[in-house]
Amino acid sequence: MSLFSKYKDVLLILFSTLLYFVFAYFLERTEFNKLLFLWFSLFGCFFLLIKSKNISTSTLIGLVILFRLIFLFTIPNLSQDFYRFIWDGRMILKGLNPYLSVPQSFIQQGIYPISEAYNLYNGMGEMNASHYTNYPPINQLCFLIAALFASKSVFGSIIILRIIIILADIGILYFGKKLLQRLNLPIKNIFWYALNPFIIIEMTGNLHFEPVMLFFLICSLYQLHQEKWRFAGILLGCSISVKLIPLLFLPLFYQWFVKKEQKWLIGIQKLSLFYIITLATVIISFLPLYSSEFIKNYSDSVSLWFKDFEFNASFYYIFREIGYLFRGWNEIEIIGKIMPILTIIFLTYITFFRKNESIIQLITSLLFGLCFYYFTTTTVHPWYLATPLILCIFTKYHFPIIWSVVIIFSYQAYENHPWKENLWFVAIEYIILYGFLIYELRKKDSVIKL
Repeated sequence: MSLFSKYKDVLLILFSTLLYFVFAYFLERTEFNKLLFLWFSLFGCFFLLIKSKNISTSTLIGLVILFRLIFLFTIPNLSQDFYRFIWDGRMILKGLNPYLSVPQSFIQQGIYPISEAYNLYNGMGEMNASHYTNYPPINQLCFLIAALFASKSVFGSIIILRIIIILADIGILYFGKKLLQRLNLPIKNIFWYALNPFIIIEMTGNLHFEPVMLFFLICSLYQLHQEKWRFAGILLGCSISVKLIPLLFLPLFYQWFVKKEQKWLIGIQKLSLFYIITLATVIISFLPLYSSEFIKNYSDSVSLWFKDFEFNASFYYIFREIGYLFRGWNEIEIIGKIMPILTIIFLTYITFFRKNESIIQLITSLLFGLCFYYFTTTTVHPWYLATPLILCIFTKYHFPIIWSVVIIFSYQAYENHPWKENLWFVAIEYIILYGFLIYELRKKDSVIKL
């Protein structure tokens, strides 16, 4: 039996390698049935490998790197956002501020400010090219690094961007493992993130920069647990300067600082300084690209996520249908303004009325605060799930792992040209997710075990 199990693991590794190779080099985004087969097959192998008692931690670490390297020389096949990344990086390299213009304005005037400008414009698509960039400055720094090493080659830029993401994931693996050790949790939990096919495909494969953000976030939580809260504030600020989403977490640190201090005033002083350090880090990172037009352009870009964009939403789609029923048109502008208010109310509630004094309690609050926002927002792109996925491995809740499996149903929209969602697939995704979430919330077992 032991010999059989050993060969079983080898076969799973070989089969996974083959599946990733096919996924990386022989899949088009419009091939939804093929996508589903590859996706669920990879997850089946992933679950069996994680649960295997005969596979060592060092072997799993090797697989984390191997499976990512398969994608190193590929063009992303499920996302075209990388064209905008390359555009922004080359703009900065040329001394042009990417926050002050849209690619479309150059192309319409017949101006090509950077190498391969027209190809990048076509690649990113008209919608992306007609909006101001919304990527924060440390993210832009990654784009600039790609431009420095490959200013005239899209393929070369892709390789550099992918190396940055792989290095960030290795950093998450290292510091995530150390944080699990400090919390007396199973080290193997980190592989529910690091070896997850969703993470490998969406981040390394499709060049989404959540791993860079999460590297700084996990390092921040690790430093916070060591009581090095000043350094933790700098790291959290860096995380926000990659992706803005950790801004949602700021209120939730209240109890960590205030409740742990015998003197309330000292706790408030530490919390205030933590906020100042975090926000100062964010502001300093923006200064090199700041101008009088920046705030308006950037806020206009961010606001699109609340009043214009719709994709793979949950409760928002229900409210939208109610709006159609009673008003006869799409109420996104009104609903998009109400949903963030609901998130603020929920965050306020868990800030003051839920225990967040231990690091596990704090991370659990971060998880539910973020997921509430995702449950109510108008747009949930697949790569957004990287954050709840990494947070859940430090808690007793596993529903983000299930979500990382069923999120693939959202890609049915790209089977059509132009893309169009089939809401039955969206419904299947969220029925499975909410069913598992309700099951976990009803469980009385508080043991953290993955």
